[in-house]
This record gives sequence, C-alpha cells and structure tokens, in this order.
Amino acid sequence: MATISNIKDKIKKVFPVKQASVLFEVVDIVNETVKVSDFNELKEIVRELAHTQKELAEAQKRTEQRVEELAEAQKRTEQRVEELAEAQKRTEQRVEELAEAQKRTEQRLEELAEAQKRTEQRVEELAEAQKRTEEEVAILAKGLTQLRKEVGGLSLTMSYAFENESYRMLPKFLKENYGIEIKEKLIRAEIGGKEINIFGKARKNGKEVFIVGESKLRLDERKEQSIEKVFNELEEKVKAVQDEYGKIDVVRVLITHYATKGFQKKAKEKGIIIVQSFEW
Repeated sequence: MATISNIKDKIKKVFPVKQASVLFEVVDIVNETVKVSDFNELKEIVRELAHTQKELAEAQKRTEQRVEELAEAQKRTEQRVEELAEAQKRTEQRVEELAEAQKRTEQRLEELAEAQKRTEQRVEELAEAQKRTEEEVAILAKGLTQLRKEVGGLSLTMSYAFENESYRMLPKFLKENYGIEIKEKLIRAEIGGKEINIFGKARKNGKEVFIVGESKLRLDERKEQSIEKVFNELEEKVKAVQDEYGKIDVVRVLITHYATKGFQKKAKEKGIIIVQSFEW
C-alpha cells in the first residue's frame, strides 16, 4: 500500500518544485480528512494529473521546437526580404538607366528623322540632277550617233580609198614577191552574199588561182578576239568563192597599213599573205 511518503516522492519526481509543494499540502490535508477509498481515488487523480503533466511537457517541448523552427524560418524570410529589397533597389536603378537610355534613343531617333529628312531632300535634288543628266546624255547620245555615222562614213571612205590604191599596187607587188600574175583586173565583188574587198583571177606556177583578200587598217595579234574574227571572216569569204566556182585554189591576202610581227607570224602559219601599204 502506498504511503504518504511514497506519494510525495512520486510527486517530487514528476512535478516541478512549486507544483510539488502545493500538492504536498493537498496530500497532507487529504491524509487527515479523507477515507482510504477516497485516498485511492485521489491517487488515481494524481496519476492522471501526472500523465497529463507529462503530455503537456511533451507538447511544450514540441511547441518550443516548432517555435525554434518558426524563428529560423522567420530569420530566413527576413534574409530573403532583405535580398529582395536589394534586388528591388537594383531593379529601380536599372529602370532609371533604361529610362535614360530611352531618352537618349528618342533623341537619336529625332536626329535620324532630321537626317532622313535631309537625305530625302538630297535624293530629290539628285533625282532632278539625274533627270537633267539623262536629258544631256540623250542629247550627247544623239550627237554621238551622228558623229559615229560621220566617222563611219569617213572610215568607209578611207577604207575604199585604201582598197582602190591596193587594186593598182597589188598586181606588181604579188608578181615581184610571190610570182603571182594577175590575169583580170582586181575588183570589189559580192559572192554568195559575202562582200569581198579584193577579188580576181591570177596564175601561179602556170596554174589558175583566185585572189580573195580583205583590207584592214591595222592588224594586231594582241587583240585575240580581233585576230580570230579577221581569220574567220576571210575563211568565210574563201568558202563563198569556192562554193561559187568549185574547188579552186585560193590565194588568201590581207592588206593593211601595219601588221605586228606576231600577227604576221600567225598569218604565215595559215598560209595568208600579209601586204603592208608601205611595202609597195
């Protein structure tokens, strides 16, 4: 059976000092006034109180732990708020910088708008100048066309004069230098749709041959397209004569005021006689 001493020892172990002191007084009073059955009931009550006190202590411990966790969370929250405040400060500073940049951009756009306006004005002036230039070019083109006609006429006149001279000088030159004797007067002729500058019949080594010649003011092998064109034109005219007269022997002749050594070499390789005007 539990004694008053045992009960007090248990109270002392379970409850804090102040609570235990109060309970000691209650136990003493109860010991003097209550029956054994009442005392047993009291013990049960005390046991329940002790159990409840233990649960409250545990709950208090959990509460204090939770409060500590909340304090740490609050501390982290305050730190985060501080970081956000700094970020906000930087954002406001950046916004201010962007506002200044926008201001400068608007100013630059205004300057560009003015420059564009001046450019458009300049373009308009250039368009007017271009129009005047085109009108002047048209006038010059018309004059150039006329000049070309006059130069072409002069060139044609000089070419005909050169050919006319060659009709007189070639017979002697060809006989003395190549043993070719002209049998009929050299002429300008159209054969097979081709205009042949120099055409005539001759004899060489007792055999009849035909003279087919072209006149050029200058022959230069450094103008590759020009040299091929000269040879091709001459061959086309030779072919026209052969189509007209059959497979006859043709003496190819090019007369000119001057032929470069390179051109003379290429012509010789093709069996073409080059006659320069200063040679006759």
